[in-house]
Amino acid sequence: MSDDLHYRGWRRPGPIAPGGIEVDPGESLDLIAGNFRIFQYEKGHRYSTDDVVTAWYGTICAPRVDRAADLGSGISSVAIIAAWRLPGARLETIEAQEISFRLAKKSIRFNGLESRFTQHLGDLRDFRPAEPFDLVLGSPPYFQPGTATEAAHAQAVPARIEVRGTVADYAKTAARILAPGGVFAFVFPALQTGRALAAVSEAGLKLIRRRDVVFKEGEPPLITLFAASRSADIPASYETWVEPPLVIRMKDGAISPEYSAVRLSIGFPPGNVAG
Repeated sequence: MSDDLHYRGWRRPGPIAPGGIEVDPGESLDLIAGNFRIFQYEKGHRYSTDDVVTAWYGTICAPRVDRAADLGSGISSVAIIAAWRLPGARLETIEAQEISFRLAKKSIRFNGLESRFTQHLGDLRDFRPAEPFDLVLGSPPYFQPGTATEAAHAQAVPARIEVRGTVADYAKTAARILAPGGVFAFVFPALQTGRALAAVSEAGLKLIRRRDVVFKEGEPPLITLFAASRSADIPASYETWVEPPLVIRMKDGAISPEYSAVRLSIGFPPGNVAG
């Protein structure tokens, strides 16, 4: 993507980030939503399509959002996209790794979001906010210890492996901090849908909708997006809406029309636009 306001006939929307924060050695500063940017380690954990669709899904599923939280927020990629899409909302993040917390702090300041963000350094299982949230977001680590190769960079290990908490811990925390009628939106591997559904149910939540994400047309889904509310807030007769899969790329490698629209909705160029 270009750093210019215009990109092949498309104009980058949203406020201009005030900036003024230097990139330290080993870091990069990358566009993430509109003119918002994010600090990342060049060889550490970096934001992904999973983060993009999680923030997008949560912000379209919640009926209204004055307060939002991001659990295990890492470098705050999900939270920053949500902040861009929800300009009137205040956000709180909870992250246990000091190095990720530091990067997130730089990004929040760079984008002029300090007045809207409250950052907490600590374990999400101990998170006890003063007020509940209309939207809780989460991208839990996908793998149990010993079931996947650990990342080379120490910062990326907890983002991939369940070091401090599982999807069940995310769901329990979300259930505890949700406001009445609020939504918990999260992402998890499609092959582990059973674990995600069990976590939702055991936390006293009810799944309201879910959607598989197919990264290339014709291939099986790799991740699934989930949105749940407190069971007490949803009629027992309500049936979960299982949405058609979101396809990221077509068989020829082109970005799908729907994902182009998703990209536009978070301030990205639609993809494969004419030169």
